[in-house]
Parts: sequence; structure tokens; C-alpha cells
Amino acid sequence: MRDLNEGTLTNETIRAVTGGSDKRISQVSEALVRHLHAFIREIEPSQAEWEYGIKFLTRVGKQCSDTRQEFILLSDTLGVSMLVDAINHRQSEGATETTVFGPFYVENRPQLPLGANMSPDETGTPLFVSGTVRALDGQPIAGALVDAWHSDEVGHYDVQVGDDLRMRALFRSDAEGRFWFWTVRPTFYPIPNDGPVGDMLAAQGRHPYRPEHVHFMISAPGQQTLVTHLFIDNDPYLDSDVVFGVKNSLITDYSRHDAGTAPDGSTCHRDFLTLNYDFVLNPEAE
Repeated sequence: MRDLNEGTLTNETIRAVTGGSDKRISQVSEALVRHLHAFIREIEPSQAEWEYGIKFLTRVGKQCSDTRQEFILLSDTLGVSMLVDAINHRQSEGATETTVFGPFYVENRPQLPLGANMSPDETGTPLFVSGTVRALDGQPIAGALVDAWHSDEVGHYDVQVGDDLRMRALFRSDAEGRFWFWTVRPTFYPIPNDGPVGDMLAAQGRHPYRPEHVHFMISAPGQQTLVTHLFIDNDPYLDSDVVFGVKNSLITDYSRHDAGTAPDGSTCHRDFLTLNYDFVLNPEAE
């Protein structure tokens, strides 16, 4: 390993990183070195550019906190998160498509009864969300765990503006696979762009916006956990989602209603919206 140069360095590095007993680590390490060295050869960075890259990644790490994951934002905005998602979710025909997880999921959200309002103190247009959870053969899935979360009417998630959890909750589907709950309408919003990822987007000439959506994570025994969004038709950012997450099958729309009796039999004293979608889960692999 002496007198290495442009022509010999890559092979020697690969040899050095693939000597362990774990074959998967060797495979990943070899591919990482091979592609990373090819990238460096293609762009031929100056020493100053290389140092800037190191400082950029350092800034990304320092921006991370309990409520913000800048590395996920970096992965999302470079299309990596969607590529990983696509590789890991080659769905059966008829199953609901997946999309990115996003950086605003939290573990300790409340579980509420069907029909509850998960945003009782939020301003905004009332929204009644309903749907079913079914298996690939069309059978309803009782007791499926339906995890929902979204932004507020100005595009903020609860973790961005305080300590109180809002606009997120868990529900269980009923015996017929149905679920329903109340919330408020979200809106399109910019991802956090006051850090290094925002600087990167500006340098690339890109906007930081995601189209309006509601997040869902749905799980049930014997089924693959589904992580997805529902997007709203005619949103101005559907064709330029900063994290590349939009799929046509996940675009739907609200139905608009005058104040009065809602689908669950309750009375809504203001004009309100309804959003209905039927989710189909992919079976777990054998």
C-alpha cells in the first residue's frame, strides 16, 4: 500500500475495506468506495470544494435534534428516500402505493376512539377523514392500526411550534375495516429550509415546498406496514414536490359540504370537508 496514485488507489482501498467476516458489510463498503471514488474522479473537486463538502455534512449533523432530522431532509431532497422506498416496496398489483416517511413522525402520539377529533383546538376548516383497510383479496381488516398525522392550516407540524402533540393520532379499524376521525385541513408547506439543506436547494435553484397531504401509517398482523400520503388534487406543487414523493394513485380530493349533518351523524356548525380513501395492504412475504 505504498506509492498509491489515481490508477491504483481505488483497488487498494476496496481491498482494505472488504476483509471483514460480514459479507454484507464487505459488499456495501466495496460499492461505497467504488462509486464515491468514481464521483470524485468525475467532478475533480478542488481542495477548497472538498473542504466545503466536509463542512456542509458537518452542518447537517449539527442541525439534527430531537425534533428535526436534517439527514432525512438531505436524503429526501436528493431523491434517495424515495429510491430506498421503491426498492423496499415492490407492491403487488392492487396494493396501495407507498411514499416517503418524512421527518415529523413521533412515537408517543395518542390513541383515540373512532370518530374522535385529533385536532380539537386547531383553527382551520373542519375535515372528516374516513376509509377502509382491506387485504389484497378484498377482505376487510378489523383492528388495523391507522396512524395519521399532518400539518396545520399554515403548514406547520406540532413539533415545529411547541411541545404539545396535535394533528396526529392512532385509531383502530372496526370489524368491517372502517375508520373515521375529525381533524382540520392541512396545506402545502416548505420543508425546514433555514439550515444546510435549504442552502443546498437555493444553490440548485429549487423551491422547498411539499404539496398538501395527510400522512398515514397502517399496520396489521400478516400484512406489510404501509407508509403513505394522500395528496390533494390541483395543488400547485404536485408536479414539483421537493422530496419526489407524489404518485398518481395517491392523489385524491375533498368533498365540500355546507354546515349540517356530517357522515358520522354529528352536527358540524361550519362548512366542512370530507376525505375518503380505501387502503389495501400488501401481505407479508413468506
